[in-house]
Amino acid sequence: MPDSVTDNLECYIVGGAVRDRLLGREVVDRDWVVVGATPEAMLERGFRQVGADFPVFLHPETSEEYALARTERKQGRGYHGFVVHAAPEVTLEDDLARRDLTINAMAMREDGELVDPFGGQADLEARRLRHVGPAFVEDPLRVLRVARFAAQLGAHGFEVDGATAALMREMSHSGELADLVPERVWAETVKALGAERPSRYFAVLHEVDALGATFPEVEALFGVPQPEEYHPEVDTGIHTLLVLDAAAGLSDSVAVRFAAVCHDLGKALTPREEWPSHIGHERRGIKPTRALCERLRTSKAVRELAVTVTAQHGRIHRALEMRDATLVDLLDELDALRRPERFDDILTVCHADSRGKPGKESVDYPEGDWLRRVRAAVAAVSPQPLLDRGIRGKALGEALRRERIRAVAALRAAPEDGDST
Repeated sequence: MPDSVTDNLECYIVGGAVRDRLLGREVVDRDWVVVGATPEAMLERGFRQVGADFPVFLHPETSEEYALARTERKQGRGYHGFVVHAAPEVTLEDDLARRDLTINAMAMREDGELVDPFGGQADLEARRLRHVGPAFVEDPLRVLRVARFAAQLGAHGFEVDGATAALMREMSHSGELADLVPERVWAETVKALGAERPSRYFAVLHEVDALGATFPEVEALFGVPQPEEYHPEVDTGIHTLLVLDAAAGLSDSVAVRFAAVCHDLGKALTPREEWPSHIGHERRGIKPTRALCERLRTSKAVRELAVTVTAQHGRIHRALEMRDATLVDLLDELDALRRPERFDDILTVCHADSRGKPGKESVDYPEGDWLRRVRAAVAAVSPQPLLDRGIRGKALGEALRRERIRAVAALRAAPEDGDST
């Protein structure tokens, strides 16, 4: 192996690492492009090849990815319909030309010299998400990627360029988004949900007519009215995006944020003659929430939280009005004693729901505070005294429920912390 693994290799840092460095953001991963090399030359230097579709190698010491410069040519529909060509004659500009956005089509030498053939730096300064060239339309996944970058860079003021939005709309109308495999859609969605402003992901998809092909259950919410006295924003789709951003302000959890997206899906199924009221939307929302989670192949934890929030958020909002016995039964239905972390996530989404309205962005959620206190009181009730009295089986469950109801009644009668009365 040579003294330096990359000696005499023409290597460039590319993509997100260059973009983020120029933006002053933390660079988490560095990807490299190697120009003028062959797979054999890389293997001789100790690189380890990974990836079956095109030659990507891991550095033997840093494990960073080094890909041979390549071009891609569309041949068939969908994400996999590409012919990849990697050879020593492929130039750096050839490689950069196949990328999606100009801000991702810059390269940097190890000494910091920038290579920017498509105006990416100017677009960074203009806060513009602009496609590199006409080949953009060849990959339907790019519609989701641009929406995801709009979410991730929204805090920096980035907006989608008008010509790029027009191409995305054209791609949406072509029907090719239907060819995207669920795992790819979910992978982009997870990245977008982790952004500071995740609502921009769904908003951009809606604006370019792509939401119906990717998230039809969410698209169906736009144009569905709610009572203006409770929802000044009126439109259920807008409310959902506000709730999502409120959830992002309360939790970093992707599961919490996705549950926020799903919580009102049932309102799209409310008969028009009942608008703007949505009585029973919680129950109606269970089926589309499950369908969305199953289609995207989310984890069981993500699905369970989304379905539970969808089914129960209306009851949780009424917690301050509930009788003691109803509160105990609600905790049982939420499995609050056995799964306290998930219970807290459920309440966090409900808190976000209360904030998802203009002028309500910072409101507290006393219903959640009360339910947490109720849970603590109920959890403190031990079955041991009942067991010591010989109570078993069904009778034990009934007696334990009565003791828990008494504990809630005692909590309700007790003065609040700090109350001098």
